[in-house]
Amino acid sequence: MSERALRTAATGMYAQQINIEVISNNIANINTTGFKKNKAEFQDLMYQEVSINPLTSSTPGTEDTTTSKIQVGNGVKPASSQKIFKQGDITPTNNQFDLAIQGDGFFQVQKSDGTIAYTRDGSFKVNAEGKIVTTSGYTLEPGFTLNSDVTSVAIGKDGTVEAHLLGGTSTVLGNIEIARFMNNGGLIALGDNLYAESPASGQPVLGNPGAQGFGEVNQGFLEASNVDIVEEMISMIAAQRAYEINSKTVKTVEDMMTMANNLKR
Repeated sequence: MSERALRTAATGMYAQQINIEVISNNIANINTTGFKKNKAEFQDLMYQEVSINPLTSSTPGTEDTTTSKIQVGNGVKPASSQKIFKQGDITPTNNQFDLAIQGDGFFQVQKSDGTIAYTRDGSFKVNAEGKIVTTSGYTLEPGFTLNSDVTSVAIGKDGTVEAHLLGGTSTVLGNIEIARFMNNGGLIALGDNLYAESPASGQPVLGNPGAQGFGEVNQGFLEASNVDIVEEMISMIAAQRAYEINSKTVKTVEDMMTMANNLKR
C-alpha cells in the first residue's frame, strides 16, 4: 500500500512540473505579438478496489458478506495543453504594415515549403521584391506586390488594400482574406507565431474581414499577447504549493515505512 502512495505522489509531482513548464512558457511570451496562452489539463488515473476486512473474520468456507471495498486512485497524468484564444489588447504602432485582427480569424502566410500556415501576428514588412512578408520572411496570402511608384498603403477594416502613387493617384491592389476555424483550440502551434490546421481544428473557412463571423483588420495596430501576468503568478504559486504537498506525502510515507520496519526490533 505504501508503494502505491509513493507512486501516486510521484505522478502528482510530475504533473505539477508540467504545469510549471506551461506557465513559464506563458510568462516568457508575455511580449510576443499575437501569442495565445496555454493551459495544462490533467486526468486522474485508473482506480483499484481495495478490500477492507473487518476485525472479526468470517467462518471458513463461507463468503464474507461484511467485507467492504473502497476505490483508491493511482494519481494523475497530463492530458493536454489547451490554447486559449482570448482576444489580446490592440496596441497602436502607427506603422502602415502593422495589422491587428479584432475578432475571429487568422492571417494566411505561405511557408518556404509552399504550405499555408496561420497567424495572429500582423507585424508585416516589405521585402526586396515588394511583397508583404512576416518577420520570418513568409509571404502573406493572398498577396500583392508593391512597386517603386507606391508612396503609402491604406488597408481598410474589410481588408481592401489601396496604394497611393506618385502624382497623387491611387489604385486598389487587392483584398486581404483571413481564415477562421470551427475549433481554434485544435490548431497545431508551429512556433514563429504560426499555426497549422489539424483534423481537430477542421478545414479553414476563408472570408473577407468584417464579414459575418470574421474579425476586422486594423491598420497601424498590433495584437498583444493575451497572457495576464497576475493570473500566471497565482497559478505558479498554486502549482508550487501542490508540488510541495506531494513531496511531503513522499516524506510521510517514508516515515510510515520506517516505523513499520522498526516494529520488528
